[in-house]
Amino acid sequence: MEHFIWNADPVLLHLGPLQLRWYGLLFVGSFFLGLLLLQWIFKREGKDPALLDTLLIYLLVGAVIGARLMHCFAYEPEFYLSHPIEILKIWKGGLASHGGLLGSIVAIWLFCRKYKFDFMWLISRAAIAGTITAACVRFGNFFNSEILGKPTDLPWAVIFERVDMVPRHPVQLYEAFSYLILFALMLFIYLKSSAAFATRILPGVFLAFMFTVRFLLEYTKSRQADYTWSLPITTGQALSLPFIFIGIVWIVWAVRKKEPAQ
Repeated sequence: MEHFIWNADPVLLHLGPLQLRWYGLLFVGSFFLGLLLLQWIFKREGKDPALLDTLLIYLLVGAVIGARLMHCFAYEPEFYLSHPIEILKIWKGGLASHGGLLGSIVAIWLFCRKYKFDFMWLISRAAIAGTITAACVRFGNFFNSEILGKPTDLPWAVIFERVDMVPRHPVQLYEAFSYLILFALMLFIYLKSSAAFATRILPGVFLAFMFTVRFLLEYTKSRQADYTWSLPITTGQALSLPFIFIGIVWIVWAVRKKEPAQ
């Protein structure tokens, strides 16, 4: 059976000694797409979008710091504790989505504290935009031929020629399209629900859906790090479990909480 062969150059443009990589373009571009979405949401709900550029900076810094630290200390702690200067070399790769989320939450909290925004209102709307970033990051991983799937003979398997000639699950695309489905679901809930209900439930939907997908798709990924303790789960799955639990509890709380009397 013939399979699709993927051999894209991860570098989009060479600008002298500098490189513009697909991953970086998709990562940064996703934040600007999220910014456009939040501008629409702010205007729709009568909020002043003047501070969104500042929020974008907070989120970029928080997401990168969180994602980098989580990768270093959850996936390769021995190496980075022995070579701490390597933590700063982000251009060499190594970001973890769990840490990116935690860093973004801290960034939103700091932003809300400084600029007197309602934290729950903002984080629920930012979660919708966050699905775009999550999808774009996985498309970037696909361009980089990284975070590979396990070998398979399925008709849609992809050969990543820059790595080897083995047909593999295109797990990066599985995740990316799952997150786009999550985006559509959250946008539907936002548009069809009361503002109060959307504020309550959207963070829980984000956590439960995204990290359940992440947990399940780990079974189709090649091993990225040692299995956690003596359990038959990966580090990524172990990191996902608390988010899944919090998300489910959050949804139950949001559904059971009564709407305030009009």
